Amino acid sequence: MIDNDHFHWRLHGIELVFRPGLYNVSGMALVPPYIAAMEPYVAGLSIEEVRRRYGLDRVVKLASNENPLGPSPRAMEAARAALAGSHRYPDGGMALREKLAQRFQMRLENVIAGAGSEGILADIVRAFLADDDEVLASEATFPSMRVLAASRGVVYRTVPLQGATINLDAIANAITPRTKLIYLPNPNNPTGTVFTIEEFDAFYKRVPERVLIILDEAYFEFARHDPRYPDSLRYRYDNAITLRTFSKIYGLAGLRIGYGFAHGDLIAMLLKVRLPFEPSSVASAAAIAALDDEDFVRRSLDNNARGMRQLTTALRSLGWDPWPSEANFVTVPLGSPARAQSLFEALLQEGVIVRPLKSFGLPSAIRITIGTPEENEICVSALERIVKAELALA
Repeated sequence: MIDNDHFHWRLHGIELVFRPGLYNVSGMALVPPYIAAMEPYVAGLSIEEVRRRYGLDRVVKLASNENPLGPSPRAMEAARAALAGSHRYPDGGMALREKLAQRFQMRLENVIAGAGSEGILADIVRAFLADDDEVLASEATFPSMRVLAASRGVVYRTVPLQGATINLDAIANAITPRTKLIYLPNPNNPTGTVFTIEEFDAFYKRVPERVLIILDEAYFEFARHDPRYPDSLRYRYDNAITLRTFSKIYGLAGLRIGYGFAHGDLIAMLLKVRLPFEPSSVASAAAIAALDDEDFVRRSLDNNARGMRQLTTALRSLGWDPWPSEANFVTVPLGSPARAQSLFEALLQEGVIVRPLKSFGLPSAIRITIGTPEENEICVSALERIVKAELALA
């Protein structure tokens, strides 16, 4: 029997009562202290939640870096067809791995597919991190790596940003004998900034071969037009793992499907620890089809480029200085946590959801996803009304 405050277990006819998370029947801790000390990841507000809270008819969500054009049409068609085989177990991503190997001209043993790039990141933690290891990263990155390191009980150390950009030189300086893994998102979420080919080449020369470099390229489709961007597949680093996703440019965030590239020995270790039927057959089918939907990718990139100009121009006209972004969002530093929170709440009342960045380590900033032209205009109009009202009260 379970209630909200206690577990009631019956063992050999004796009822045992104890609080969850504290002790088992042998008096030992049920939960490791590093798990008990963790805080769960809190996702952004949903459209329906904001609609109910403020009694709104129209709500625009520009908070989670989703594709505003929806999912790839080819992916949707393939997903619907795959549903008919849902009574069968998936193939462990084999067909998708073969497709990716063909697309990127790699051998199958250099490719892995998983339940989102975060799923593969979890496999990396299981395969390569032990108790005395440590993870090294920058401040103000997506919190998945921090959460996964904490769940393994290993040390997670960070170095400050250099302006709005990951400081590779400082990370190289911070490497210790215990450093096992370095996490580098490029472009970085939530800043949108990138480090360059020259910066990464200089950094890589300073990293010991025993240290794994995780290159999280979730937004690489938006940045690859920049000749300075170090697309990691142009290089073959034995101690680097590249992670990518179908969540952003292909619009498949809800299906949780991602992929990675690495030396065959590293992929072999990841295949040992991942769940046996991951990713799902529907997600794999959608991803395979999405890879051929070049028209959708082109339309998504065009919409993003126009929206980036639309939003950044408007933000600057209102007196803000958004950081340059090579992703599908723009981040706006606002000077103080109070100002960031007040603007976030004011936008909610206007029916516009953006992302405050306190949990990312940037409490004085908000992040705005690029939407459709109509969604961007709704956001801009809301910002103009808020600023106008504030000036009237000043």
